[in-house]
This record gives sequence, structure tokens and C-alpha cells, in this order.
Amino acid sequence: MLQRFAVLLSAAGMVVAIACSQSDPGVTTAVKAKLTADDTVKAYQIDVDTKDRVVTLSGNVETAAAKEQAVKIARQTDGVRDVVDQIAVNPDAAATTGRLREEADEAGREAREEARDAADAAKEVGRDASKATERTGAVVTDAAVTAAVKTKFLADTAVSGLKIDVDTKDGVVTLNGMVSTKAEADRATSIARESDGVKRVVSNLRIGRY
Repeated sequence: MLQRFAVLLSAAGMVVAIACSQSDPGVTTAVKAKLTADDTVKAYQIDVDTKDRVVTLSGNVETAAAKEQAVKIARQTDGVRDVVDQIAVNPDAAATTGRLREEADEAGREAREEARDAADAAKEVGRDASKATERTGAVVTDAAVTAAVKTKFLADTAVSGLKIDVDTKDGVVTLNGMVSTKAEADRATSIARESDGVKRVVSNLRIGRY
């Protein structure tokens, strides 16, 4: 019983495959594939249309031999019931096809070059924006460091914050001014060094009366 079912299933599959291959789209695809593979006609643009398994060929070829070969290929394709030949023999067909292909290739090259140029321009803009962001970030960071150090000076009773000038560049804090003792100078340097964003502290503080 199972063997008979398998045989029937296999036969059904073959019927479906044959039906698909002999449908109009299937016939068109088969004819186009054969034309593309044939050395005599593959250089030409031959249009293939199928209705009720009747294949219509149209387009231009360079020689009568190429026309006859295209018709022969279509007629010998499985599922083809008849062939309608509308192919014109034009000695310039190959040249025209070649020119069209060259123009298409040239257009493709130009499109690729334009896309590459656009990508390069986008990268350049990105680099400029990144540099601008870095510069802006550096300015903001230095200003924030200066404000933070001054705030700490004013909050610390051991340091005369109003007498000390704070300048920051690229994270390097420079202290200028007059303090009363070495301990005050050391304290100011320590406060500045422990502030966020400070890379180094340069102390130009002078000790004396003010």
C-alpha cells in the first residue's frame, strides 16, 4: 500500500513539474536561457513573449543566420507549440547593442564615482565636526575646571580664595597671587590638584603680606 502511494506521489510530482515547465512563464524563461547560452545569438537583445505556449520573438540581429538560430532554439524548447518570428535583420544590431552596453557601463561607473565622492565628503564633514566638538569640549572643560577650583578655594577657610587667580588650559591649572604662608600655598595647590579634570598644577604663588 505504502509503495503504491509513493509511486503515485512521485508521478504527481512529475506531472506538476512538467506542467510548470510548460506554462507560459516557464516556456519564456527556458527560451531566454537557451538564447543567452548560445554563442550565435547571445550578443543580441531578443525579446521573448509566450501566450498559450506560442512564443513570439522580437528584436534586432546582425545576420540572417542569427535570426534562424534564434527561431530554431525557440522551436526546439520543451513546451513550445509554435514560434512567431518578428526578429529584424539589422547589420548595425551588434554595434547598437555594444554601444548601449558601453553607455550603461559608463553610467554605472559615473554613479559609483559620485557615490564614492559623496562618501568621502561625508567622512570629511564628520572629521571636521569631530574636531569642532573636541575644541568646544576643551573650552568647556577648562572653564569648568577653573570654576570648580575657585569654588573650592572660597569654601576652604585655610585659603584666601579671593587673592588667588586660577587659569586653566588643556587641564593644566596655573595659580597666581599672594598668600600669607607656605602652608596656605601648599593647601591651595593640593585643592587644585584634587579637583576633577585637573591634569597638572603650576603654582606661581608668592608668600608674603597682602
